[in-house]
Order: sequence, then structure tokens, then C-alpha cells
Amino acid sequence: RFPQLSALRQEILNWRFYHQFRSDADSPIRHPQVGVRTPILSHDGHDLAAALQTIIEIGNGPALHRAVARAFPGGELTIEGGGARFSVWLRLPEFKRSFDARELSDGTVRYLCLLAALLSPRPPTVLALNEPETSVHPDLLEPLAELIVSAAEASQFWITTHSSILADAIQRLSGVEPVRL
Repeated sequence: RFPQLSALRQEILNWRFYHQFRSDADSPIRHPQVGVRTPILSHDGHDLAAALQTIIEIGNGPALHRAVARAFPGGELTIEGGGARFSVWLRLPEFKRSFDARELSDGTVRYLCLLAALLSPRPPTVLALNEPETSVHPDLLEPLAELIVSAAEASQFWITTHSSILADAIQRLSGVEPVRL
């Protein structure tokens, strides 16, 4: 009966807000997860492995692998699925073995969540990131800014940050002046 209201509702439901990705040892992000098609990362990232595997299968897998290699030179992301569960693994060239999500730093896990959010096969019309730099190593802020600017071609972004490095990199890459408070 109210098509405009229904259209507005659908538009708002398409918005995504990523406030915080819990990365403590008991976080679901760090443990194997049910492997189902997941084109949209959940707000808390609990379905990270499934979202990354979905990007590899139906999204922009090459962009995901380039982003990992850009952030972790020589690094390789894999999603392993034993049975019905997927787990995240990262191989770094300076080590002889891969590391699963339980062994990765908080910042690395959060960075992988941001990759899944920014490379979603179903980009939102509005994407809000609250302090995406939290626990992320300063060397990863430039690659993160590149991904944000690239993803902004398909979505409107709202980012709050305390990182002048991240804000300046986004400004340099996009030409958009940040609002500084």
C-alpha cells in the first residue's frame, strides 16, 4: 500500500555499519565457521571465513588476493573447509607454515574483516566504518585507504577515524577533503 515507504525501508536495510570486530581468543571470527554462501559480512564479522570464500568464488577473488599480497608482501590467504566448516589461514613467506585465524594478531584479523566488508560481492549503498584503524598495524593503513577509495566507487562511505595517516591517505587517493573535528 505504501511503495515509497517500502522502497525507503529496502534502501535503509541495504546500509551496513561496522563498528567493531571482536578479536579476542574466544571470538567466532577466530574459529571454524559453517561454510555457507555469504555475500555480505555480518556486522560483527562472525562469518569471516564464509564471506572471504564467497568473495573468492563469486566476487572479486583476484582483488582479495592482491589486497592480501599488498598488505602482507608474499602473503597468501586460504580458506580451508574440513567438512561443513571453513577456517581462515594466512601463509607468510618468512615462515615455513600457514597460520590459522586463532594465531593471527588482532589487527590482522580485523584487517581481514575489513577486506571482506570492502570487497563484498553485494556492495551496500551506504557503508559506515567506525575507527577501522583500531589495532591495525600502521603499515596496513595505506593499503586500507586504497581499498576504501576503490570501494567508494560503488558505495557512499561514512568513516570516523582518529588516524590522520588513514584520513590523509584517503584524501590523497580520492581528492575528498575530510571533515576534521
